[in-house]
Amino acid sequence: MIPVLILFAGVAAVILGAHWLVEGASALAKRLKISDLAIGLTVVAFGTSLPEMVVNVFAAIENHPAVALGNITGSNIANILLILGLSSLICPIPVCKSTTWKEIPLAFLAAILLWAFCADTVLDGAAISILSRTEALAFLGFFAIFLFYTAGMAGNIPAITEPQIRQDFSVVKIVLLIVTGLALLVGGGKAIVGGAVQLALAAGLSEGFIAATLVAIGTSLPELATSLVAAAKKKPDIAIGNIVGSNIFNVFLVLGVSGLIRPLAITPELIPGLWIGTLAAGFLFVCMFTGKRHKIDRWEGAAMLVFYVVFLWITRRS
Repeated sequence: MIPVLILFAGVAAVILGAHWLVEGASALAKRLKISDLAIGLTVVAFGTSLPEMVVNVFAAIENHPAVALGNITGSNIANILLILGLSSLICPIPVCKSTTWKEIPLAFLAAILLWAFCADTVLDGAAISILSRTEALAFLGFFAIFLFYTAGMAGNIPAITEPQIRQDFSVVKIVLLIVTGLALLVGGGKAIVGGAVQLALAAGLSEGFIAATLVAIGTSLPELATSLVAAAKKKPDIAIGNIVGSNIFNVFLVLGVSGLIRPLAITPELIPGLWIGTLAAGFLFVCMFTGKRHKIDRWEGAAMLVFYVVFLWITRRS
């Protein structure tokens, strides 16, 4: 009964936190005369990646590499296939040119690099591959490049002029909305993960399955809530920027930090998640050129959800 209550409390905190974070981020974008996209790629993406960071830091310290890697691969897969799939069903998501040709390919590159760094088990049949500290430093180097690019983009994109974005928030209210929203997202995400893991362990599920599914979905709930709220509020730049930015943060920052704390062993049962994560990122890029160009249509969102069910089936069997 207690794990169920923890889950419900976590879901409520995540939904409320996402609502406040989107409101605060949009008001901040308007006040600073920068775009929703830049805020989605930085403030929102970093805030919604904090649950993954918290889980991975503890997993690395306590030497649970399957949890660290499974959490990131599962979260990134859920971000694209589950969250963007659901968001585009609510409202087809238009994608601006810079996101199509820069941010989405960068997220695809992150997935490819993660697979390449963990490919020893595929290329030479080794029982265990290692994500080394050198490779973790390479991830952090790419993250620094991403931050430099985002800072430049924030200064070059014209100010947004959509009338629906709030302009009457004071600086104090904006800060309170963002800080409180982030706090609720992190606290709610941790509560959901804790309750879900307790229920899963009681059901006798494996650690790898828990990491790639329940833990990953739990830590992705902030992205889910934020993107669904953004889609419902007709703020597609935050919906897509949140997901793409979060996937980049997850690989380059979260796994970079985790790998620096402790090199992560990658066992063969984790490889399917690496493959599917790479394919999911590639499919997102392909979606920019199918149907209506530079838009995720409802049928593409439905296809993403089908692919996510396939991922769960494969993970359950591995």
